[in-house]
Amino acid sequence: MANDELLMMSGIVKEFPGVRALDGVDLEVRRGEVHCLLGQNGAGKSTLIRVLTGAHQPDAGQIVVNGNEERLNSPTDAINLGIAAIYQELDLVPELSVAENVFLGHEPSRFGLTRRHETATRARELLKGLGHGEIPPGRPVGMLSAAGQQIVSMARALSRDAELIVMDEPSAVLDPEEVGNLFRVIRGLTERGVAVVYISHRLEEIREIGDRVTVLKDGATVATGLDARQTPTAELIRLMTGRSIEYVFPKRQDLPAAAETVLEVANLSRPREFADISFTVRAGEIVGLAGLVGSGRSEILETVYGARRAASGFVKVKGVELKPGRVQAAVKAGVGLAPEERKSQALILDEAVYKNITVSTMTRFARGGFLNGHAERVAAAELTRALDVRPAGIDHPVRNLSGGNQQKVVLARWLLRDCRVLLLDEPTRGVDVGARSEIYALIRKLAANGVAIVLVSSEVEEVLGLADRVVVMREGRAVHIGPAQEIDEHRVLDLVMEGSAVS
Repeated sequence: MANDELLMMSGIVKEFPGVRALDGVDLEVRRGEVHCLLGQNGAGKSTLIRVLTGAHQPDAGQIVVNGNEERLNSPTDAINLGIAAIYQELDLVPELSVAENVFLGHEPSRFGLTRRHETATRARELLKGLGHGEIPPGRPVGMLSAAGQQIVSMARALSRDAELIVMDEPSAVLDPEEVGNLFRVIRGLTERGVAVVYISHRLEEIREIGDRVTVLKDGATVATGLDARQTPTAELIRLMTGRSIEYVFPKRQDLPAAAETVLEVANLSRPREFADISFTVRAGEIVGLAGLVGSGRSEILETVYGARRAASGFVKVKGVELKPGRVQAAVKAGVGLAPEERKSQALILDEAVYKNITVSTMTRFARGGFLNGHAERVAAAELTRALDVRPAGIDHPVRNLSGGNQQKVVLARWLLRDCRVLLLDEPTRGVDVGARSEIYALIRKLAANGVAIVLVSSEVEEVLGLADRVVVMREGRAVHIGPAQEIDEHRVLDLVMEGSAVS
């Protein structure tokens, strides 16, 4: 290895029963660089990271760290070699303080007792080194923003003297300002010689923060060492998908003049979350909610769905007012929700794909108090084929599917129920460009079939590309409502930063 090469993974193979997840992957990372790892959902990125961090042991291949061949039998082995990971779902303990999370498992101690003052002092130094000395070491982590929690995870990695930090979709829950701050922190790390393996589906981020790129497809390396700023986007997409995909949203269909109003939200309010929100959605229409993280978008969807109880205002479906705070009433009226956190809020991870699809429609398959398992499987199989859920088969635990395919399972659940209103919260979060185009087409197809759709996305381009009308949110209030084709991305950002509420 050259002097600046920190990590070399060569010919990595990993097999699971019936699946060859990694088929000879190569990855080389240099000190002080941001090495971006790209690939569609299911390409092998997560498995490769688990091998690198000691959670999985490879069946073949070589791992060389700092010039020495290593075998990582556990995450502890990886940590001892200076390799740490920050996952999309952060593994912090919300009830513990910032300092306790930073040093969890290796607390400064004497005679078996934790030295709390030293723990706090060292945590403060690490946070200050990351440019965030304002985060109090004694504050419970659960009280921090998503961005603050990521900084704590980075401090935890550095407390172990990490030389290489893997960041898995670190920007997924951040607004643009927080992403900019994250990039400043990453640049500070690389200036100190720390290497970063950066995983993201947002290709514009690769351009801004990346140095080199490795692309995986079907468990194999198809390109490595690419210049992150010079390689054309079209080439990266071709390498990931094996085909050319353009950033083109499905064509909008004109709404019939007689299209009925299916969903009516009037003067909906919840203290400290949002106030006086009013909009309607007609059959076949897509209404997008745009705004920064924390502007109240997700809370509005959850209140319409009945998961939160409104303090004032009402929700009507086809003219019938829903009982506030009653999910069962909303579902019975034909409302479905695909939540932002699909793993924790929408899926039963250890259950089979078909069970996750039929879970909201079980009464349809009940006969004499017993479920008709055959009918369940037939209905689920038909939907998974139609949506091209991969890998094929309805008996796989849904946990084993990629993010894009998990999202298809959530959508299949509501397709089976024939929803009148579908609430989509970040439908393409953590989904690769190939699967995104499929989900975009599916959303448009649902609208064409008369479903009224409310869409939340942190990507303004996605809201404007899919929605017929846009509600722009700022600090819990609607500051603009109008046709999507009459507003552009720059105007939306101006409104969310400085806009005034709709009169």
